[in-house]
Amino acid sequence: MDKQNQEQLHSTRSGIPLGTLPRAGESRPEGDGAPGPSGQKNAPKGKRFLPRLVIFLVTLAMVLGAVAAVVFRDSLNLDSIRRWFHYRSLSLSDSGRAESFPYGGSLTDTFTVLDGDLLVCSPNTISLFSGSGTQYVSQPVTMNTPVVNTNGSLAVVYDAGGDELYVLGQRELIWQSEDMQSILSARLNQSGYLTVVTQASGYRGSVTVYDPSYQPLMSVNLSSAFVMDAALSDDGQTLAIFTVGQSDGVFNTSLSLYTLNTGGSGEFTPDLTLPLGSTVVLDVDHTQDKVWMVSDHGLYLSDHQGHTISADWSSLHLKRYTLAGDGFAAALLGKYRAGSQAQLWVVDAQGEKRTLSIDQQVLALSAAGRYVGVLTGDRLDIYLADTLELYASLEGTQGARNMVLLEDGSAILISAETASFYVP
Repeated sequence: MDKQNQEQLHSTRSGIPLGTLPRAGESRPEGDGAPGPSGQKNAPKGKRFLPRLVIFLVTLAMVLGAVAAVVFRDSLNLDSIRRWFHYRSLSLSDSGRAESFPYGGSLTDTFTVLDGDLLVCSPNTISLFSGSGTQYVSQPVTMNTPVVNTNGSLAVVYDAGGDELYVLGQRELIWQSEDMQSILSARLNQSGYLTVVTQASGYRGSVTVYDPSYQPLMSVNLSSAFVMDAALSDDGQTLAIFTVGQSDGVFNTSLSLYTLNTGGSGEFTPDLTLPLGSTVVLDVDHTQDKVWMVSDHGLYLSDHQGHTISADWSSLHLKRYTLAGDGFAAALLGKYRAGSQAQLWVVDAQGEKRTLSIDQQVLALSAAGRYVGVLTGDRLDIYLADTLELYASLEGTQGARNMVLLEDGSAILISAETASFYVP
């Protein structure tokens, strides 16, 4: 058999068509589809270049993204993304302000944010508005002094000293009660448990804790001192009760901590009682492990073992304050009761404070999330609470006399008859 026939027979047996094998003395370059040393075909050079280009571009995008995240970490953050999704349907001006809408009330009403909407409470109506002015709730009420407390997704509105109480959420009225006796305080924790302080016949105060379905879990009746306020911890385990008593002609405030007991009602014994002196507690926030207390003398933070740290402002006049921020308290303090010179204090959970001098008349102070906002006569300044660096500013607030912040850093500006959303 001649040489050509032998080559044809060999290629037929190996399954390789004739003509694909190199002739004697010839070599075929790698990358043209020829079998490599292992018998597998090598990818052509053009096909290998495309995956490498894709990998390079993806790596470059990741590096540039990381650099941008560091350089623009305050402006390009999750809050800006949340704002984009939440307010993409709003028509905003170049300054970031949406069209104003009438809220049907006055500046004497109580304003707060409920799950991104504006909640307005007047003596005769509870109203809830979206950013575009759509009204979701219009609940007729009869209240002398409406007070609001919110945990972000739910809000409780009650008549201080009256008997009406309403819980709102999911853009509707969820629950109401009109037979409570002389409500002194009502607060929601993060899990939706409701704590209500009322006057009670034969006692100096009664504290009732309701579960998220508004069934009573525990009632504490006190006869030794007057109950001023109460708040359940966010984990639902510890109840803080504030009382005021008198000793040697001087009134004293005390904080008592109780373990939540679903056994009913009665005069329970506190696990811990902490004397606070003659200070007046103005506002309270009870997180999972700390009780935050704003008083006329300073800010107090106590854990459940009674360890307390404080920020003392007893030598200054407390003008405005808020505990609505995430892990901090904000207070506006002045050397004199009147005048525009003041300092903004931001105090964190370790008692560390940061201060900022303000030389304009402050109309409103608000906090939410990691932001604190200051409204003056002609501008709104929003600061990062952890550094007090300016995050956003709006000049020309067009007659706004009140303001509330949202957790994403946006704000609601309120004038005598209208309200509008500002999105940085």
